Amino acid sequence: MDTRLFRDTMGKFATGITIVSTDYKGEMMGMTVNAFMSVSLDPKLIAISIDENARMYNKLQETKQFGLSILREEQKELSMIFAKQMEKDRDIPFVIQDGVPVIDGSIATLSCQVMDTAKAGDHMIFIAEVTDINSNEGDPILFYGGNYRNIKPE
Repeated sequence: MDTRLFRDTMGKFATGITIVSTDYKGEMMGMTVNAFMSVSLDPKLIAISIDENARMYNKLQETKQFGLSILREEQKELSMIFAKQMEKDRDIPFVIQDGVPVIDGSIATLSCQVMDTAKAGDHMIFIAEVTDINSNEGDPILFYGGNYRNIKPE
């Protein structure tokens, strides 16, 4: 099957938008990730999938810790900055939570310690234990069919 068809078909699954961030040798960095899922309640595990060509691919394997911020609809620009869809024209509102950077004002933030990795095609799946969590109110920004979307109130 054609790669474009596969990608477009996978885009039929609506996802939230997250920023995965880490402190790498004193530099706070992040990337937009929608390949995120809850894995286990006991222990509290999540998984993210990172492309081998991503700037953070090797860095996450080295730091073995990251923050994950679930973005609210008002944070669309941050997603676009970290996805390299627009230039960084403002300071990134990083705060430190349990030793890792997360995005201030997100719907939820998780501090994570990598427990295991699994190579899957051209990606690495990072399985991580959640060591701290913060949850707030708000509506998420969604991604569907290659576009950002919002939840419409009923």
